[in-house]
Amino acid sequence: MVSVFYPAGEVRGLSVARQFSPGVAGVFGQVMPLVRPGLPRVGVDWAGTATHAYVGAPVLGGRWPVLVYSPGGGDPRGLGTCVAEEMASWGWVVVCVDHPGDAVAVEFPVERAGRERVRTTVFRGDPRADAGVFRTMVGARVADVRFVLDELGSFAAGGGGGGAGRAVPGGFGRALDLRRVGVYGHSAGGTAAAQAMYEDRRIGAAVNWEGFLDQAPRASGRPGELLPVARCGVDRPLLLVGTDGFAGREELGRSWSAVRAHSGGRVRQRRFADAAHWVFTDYAAMVPQLQAAGLMSADARRGLVGSVAPEVSVPGVRRSVRSFFEGWRLGWW
Repeated sequence: MVSVFYPAGEVRGLSVARQFSPGVAGVFGQVMPLVRPGLPRVGVDWAGTATHAYVGAPVLGGRWPVLVYSPGGGDPRGLGTCVAEEMASWGWVVVCVDHPGDAVAVEFPVERAGRERVRTTVFRGDPRADAGVFRTMVGARVADVRFVLDELGSFAAGGGGGGAGRAVPGGFGRALDLRRVGVYGHSAGGTAAAQAMYEDRRIGAAVNWEGFLDQAPRASGRPGELLPVARCGVDRPLLLVGTDGFAGREELGRSWSAVRAHSGGRVRQRRFADAAHWVFTDYAAMVPQLQAAGLMSADARRGLVGSVAPEVSVPGVRRSVRSFFEGWRLGWW
């Protein structure tokens, strides 16, 4: 339930990877217009989007630092393709993670008794509206990230194996430089990225795109308890990135101020203008095209990604991630 992007060798004759598998694309087209207002219900072939990556490509020789990506609540990992490809093209191995039961749909590689091939989300509303659900969601995501790091460690040590019997490209384990591991994520994925770094010393730096660092508000209306990462701070670099169009800015600011206050200058913060919450995802590139095709309204576009042009937002998000992690890798922090 991961996609791995990495610097590749010769790709002639290989198949181009798709953004979504057919099973995920089918559910995505049905469900996401219900939870992301304004997305078109018809007129889009969600299974047809090609990426710039190739399936089963050989790994380019060398050792490459590693990033793990956790998507936003309910989002499939495919919505993080733009940044993953960018970072791979600059010499990183990027592992995009699905969170089964959380993501709108996860297509498992094999059939298993008692489990459908495509598992849909258990969420029936905003997980942040229920303190217990949000607590479980964050804990599961952090556990998923740490499990993926365990598995990468097995590959690097010469073990590991292809999921569902799939062959792993030769040299994959040797290409992993697990002395340099970063995590980044969007929304709930940003929450998980920051908290995972707090809990796991293998993670050297993290990026949080507009993820809360506290538990969901209590029924009494009082603020939720700060997560340990915000309550205690971090001793490694953490980048917090928000937008000026996020409705939860004020609530978000409380936990972000706390982690900054307890981290001794190791936390940096920035904000994208004329942008909204999902500008950090592939929606930033896709939604303006859907609007231009007459499949989305201008208001719906602003609600998802803001009014910022994709030629500004897409490279802007990519640059912010690359400059942060490259700065950390080169020891500028």
